[in-house]
Amino acid sequence: MVSALQAYRSVDLGASTQTASPHQLISMLLTGALEAIAKAKGAVERKDIEQRTTQINKASAIVIELRECLNTEEGGELAQNLEALYSYITVTLMHANRESSIDRLNEAAKLIAEVLEGWSQIPPDMRGQKD
Repeated sequence: MVSALQAYRSVDLGASTQTASPHQLISMLLTGALEAIAKAKGAVERKDIEQRTTQINKASAIVIELRECLNTEEGGELAQNLEALYSYITVTLMHANRESSIDRLNEAAKLIAEVLEGWSQIPPDMRGQKD
């Protein structure tokens, strides 16, 4: 039953990503990073090193991908600031993993949540437009 539910979720997520706009994909990635951090916090509390590492690596990979997709030439100062923030979050996650630190995980989650909040405030008519 559990594997069937996981398969359903996988198919559902795959369908969602195929039909999502670029704006929605970024939202999904940021949400995925937050979910991975939440799972990592649970793993820290349970002293499950393998799960902690897996989930922090997942969150880190998402943040790194978001940073690498930035266009700092066209995005100007905003893109440069996001690049610096994503780099800081990546380092914070690395320290969180090394130290098994819920405080560091909370810091990374707070920053990602702030980016997600700002992202969600983009007016619908400006989503996906190129300047």
